[in-house]
Amino acid sequence: MAFVNTTQDPVAELLAAARAGDGDAFDALTGPYVRELRAHCYRMLGGVHDAEDVVQETLLRAWRRLDGFQGRASVRAWLYKIATNACLDLLDSRARRVLPSALVPPSDPSAEPAPPMTDVAWLQPYPVVLWEPVDAGADPAVGYDRREAIELAFVAAVQYLPARQRATLLLCDVLGCSAKETARVLETSTASVTSALQRARATLAAKLPPDARDRHMAASSADEAALVARYLRAWHAADIDALVALMRADVDMAMPPTPSWYHGRDNVGVYLARLFAGDGGRLRLVETRANAQPALAVYARDGSEHHAFAVKVLTVHGGLITQITGFVDPDLFAWFGLPARVVAGQSLIQGAC
Repeated sequence: MAFVNTTQDPVAELLAAARAGDGDAFDALTGPYVRELRAHCYRMLGGVHDAEDVVQETLLRAWRRLDGFQGRASVRAWLYKIATNACLDLLDSRARRVLPSALVPPSDPSAEPAPPMTDVAWLQPYPVVLWEPVDAGADPAVGYDRREAIELAFVAAVQYLPARQRATLLLCDVLGCSAKETARVLETSTASVTSALQRARATLAAKLPPDARDRHMAASSADEAALVARYLRAWHAADIDALVALMRADVDMAMPPTPSWYHGRDNVGVYLARLFAGDGGRLRLVETRANAQPALAVYARDGSEHHAFAVKVLTVHGGLITQITGFVDPDLFAWFGLPARVVAGQSLIQGAC
């Protein structure tokens, strides 16, 4: 089971010191779980900013509640309970995060994209620097491995679930908690957990792309790297035919916060032709990763500098790109450890010279 109490004397000593006001002891007690808690909160909330805020709130609540922690469960289980319920508190007052395809039908690529929608809570990508895979081992209770459960398609599909169903599915099928353990976290009955899990699995199966479950196993990292290298060369050469050739026929491309999105290789090609006829030549890309997938940081040239513009997440299956999601949000770059601006010609920007 995921949350078996493994408390040992060193943990008890740290707990006693933390209760006495030792901040370093508290950090040592909770620090090993911060990265996985952040990923859990991201899955729950769909936004990296929200996830970080809830992790900090979790640590604050844990610090204030140290005297009430009796050690009957592990520190990890205790923190997950606090974090999950903090996410549920936030979701009570927040709309679910979405991608454009959840709101509108595909757009006409020959028309101007619709203006940004600032009143929508958009899904955000998850930077590779924050993600640390945890081996699920041979636990048959874990329905999704850690990479699959951070991929963009999975996180987007999970947002369709009501908050408590979402928490139930993540605790049971991603973290491998038993129904009894999940009931303790959510302060409900085992029967309620079992029922919620069945409904959540049915909804998720309907919302995930048909190939989502096997996509992450289909290509090696070397294959993905080669595909991204070809994409970069084609982009910086403004070779639209070469770019389109890297895409599957039913590719989708979206660019939140604009609700416009395009379906099909031909329509994406029309959009790219319009883009490169205008400002596309100012855009330069650098490779990164998000959601355990290949991604590209997009910089826009302005005089002698390139400024942060967007992060494009690429979904790859069968050696071709099946989805391109460009998150137009310069504030994301800090989360990826990328500079907000770069002098033109600096080596960070591939092909910028």
